[in-house]
Amino acid sequence: MNGIANSITCYETDIVAWAHEQVALIRAGQFQHLDWAHIAEEIEDVGKSEQREIASRMAVLLMHLLKWEFQPNFRGNSWLRTIRDQRESIEDRLEDIPSLRPKLSDEKWIRIAYRDAVSMAAKETGLSAAIFPETCPWTMEQVMTKGWFPTT
Repeated sequence: MNGIANSITCYETDIVAWAHEQVALIRAGQFQHLDWAHIAEEIEDVGKSEQREIASRMAVLLMHLLKWEFQPNFRGNSWLRTIRDQRESIEDRLEDIPSLRPKLSDEKWIRIAYRDAVSMAAKETGLSAAIFPETCPWTMEQVMTKGWFPTT
């Protein structure tokens, strides 16, 4: 055995050192020394992280579209930028990770993103969450269309 297998760091103690050691073991072909259970967990977490990222961006986008519709007197360039930036970021993620695209037609996923958007919009605007529609009033095609905004 060389020094790589002798210096295994505990996953729970220092995940970054552990990850570097796992990479070194893979590159050295020392597969018998790999921490397979935690490697599988980390790979699974990468997928969950990407899903959370796109859901978070969608909630921010929906929140700004709600604010756009329900507070027309406050519309401004910062809202326009945020809407544009979130659309672009979501589209970029979907291009990089096409397996996430079906989320845009997943009713449960949309419901959760919209619920989060309503909660954020109510907090930011001071408006009651009850004034916002119970379900997302727009299609995901509308939401993701460059230049589309809700009308009042």
